[in-house]
Amino acid sequence: MTPPSTLRRGQTYVARGASAIAILALAVTAAAAIPAQAAGSTLQDAAEDRGRYFGTAIAAGRLSDSTYSTIANREFNMITAENEMKMDATEPNQNQFNFTQGDRILNWAQQNGKQVRGHALAWYSQQPGWMQNMGGQQLRTAMINHINGVAGHYKGKIYAWDVVNEAFADGSGGGRRPSNLESTGSDWIEVAFRTARAADPAAKLCYNDYNTDDWSHAKTQGVYRMVRDFKQRGVPIDCVGLQSHFNPQSPVPANYQTTIESFAALGVDVQITELDIEGSGQQQAENYRKVVQACLNVSRCTGITVWGVRDTDSWRASGTPLLFDGNGNKKAAYTAVLDTLNSGPGTDPSTPPVTTPPVTTPPVTTPPVTTPPVTTPPVTTPPVSGSCSAALTIANSWPGGYQGTVTVTAGSSGLNGWRVTLPGGVSTNNVWNGQISGSVVTNAPYNGSVGAGQSTTFGFIGQGNAPSGATLTCS
Repeated sequence: MTPPSTLRRGQTYVARGASAIAILALAVTAAAAIPAQAAGSTLQDAAEDRGRYFGTAIAAGRLSDSTYSTIANREFNMITAENEMKMDATEPNQNQFNFTQGDRILNWAQQNGKQVRGHALAWYSQQPGWMQNMGGQQLRTAMINHINGVAGHYKGKIYAWDVVNEAFADGSGGGRRPSNLESTGSDWIEVAFRTARAADPAAKLCYNDYNTDDWSHAKTQGVYRMVRDFKQRGVPIDCVGLQSHFNPQSPVPANYQTTIESFAALGVDVQITELDIEGSGQQQAENYRKVVQACLNVSRCTGITVWGVRDTDSWRASGTPLLFDGNGNKKAAYTAVLDTLNSGPGTDPSTPPVTTPPVTTPPVTTPPVTTPPVTTPPVTTPPVSGSCSAALTIANSWPGGYQGTVTVTAGSSGLNGWRVTLPGGVSTNNVWNGQISGSVVTNAPYNGSVGAGQSTTFGFIGQGNAPSGATLTCS
């Protein structure tokens, strides 16, 4: 890792006088009064002084909020598009790419001197409607085409890509997650990485997942074995992303640094990619301190991204998991992070990473404490001529919230725009691939045209309990 080229340093004062004692006394006084390196006053400054980045996830629709954009610009130097570069947003119809919102985030970042992480090229979730029912070689070809289209569009402009997202299953097995992508063949992840390398050779290529923070978990060990295999066989992989979503039921593990060290020992960077920690006050601050300190202690932990700017912008807003409150005020957690960064070790490229040898035989595993995804089947209304239907699927849930995906399908005639009324009781202000007003979601500028019998999707993060047996209306 190359440290920043310019560091803020205090001036050195040299005293002159007839007495050697006076010279020594003045020199000691000056050294005590002026530190060798001034503390960073923002997260990005403090992180840069440690040879790392500190980033956040950005939603394009919130950039017009001056409080939001001011904090993001002042504090962070790495930007991840929250939803705007995912599969459903960038290829809403097969072979018809739309980069409007992703480009908006990229352009804002570049105009403000920031780098961008690309998220995500291949994922079992948030697939466009046309892809969801594909399988076999047809899906394999579609995935390759998607990676080439998206990574090719952003070629040379992305610091790192989350090439594959969340491909491993929770629980004690340590194996892959069943999905339509997995059904295309066990080498699909390798194919995705090789395709991404060819499409955007300069970008770092990462595997990204959640519940991989605890070294003793089977899922962590499964990802570790895959990365080790890829490195041994020359499959292009440069980094591992730890999402690190923590709450009282799934706290920061005591062996978190061991996990970072073990992946780093394989010869890959480790990036904390989606950090949020539910809670408040000093307890939340201490948990953030632990995470940042663990990263600073391993030289190949190259950066941290928090998943949102203010608590109210979070997908887990009820858990107040971020560094700024809803009014944009700095929380105790912010101070803990800044102080830890400023007191942490710098990065010396001549010093090898501080690591411990990875465990090569899986230990006894304890499954992560998670809320399993709700697999409620979609509730649909059969389409009629000239109309549309809307199907709601609960993709994931957790205490206090859930992720919903709505598939809009045209009837026997195509659509030039659509509107879906969400079920009563749904509370959300976080919608992607659509525009919300009250309880009605209308199409985004790029996915209103839907051919007869074809589908498009939008998603949202709901607060509270997920609806069951709900009926949606579409027009």
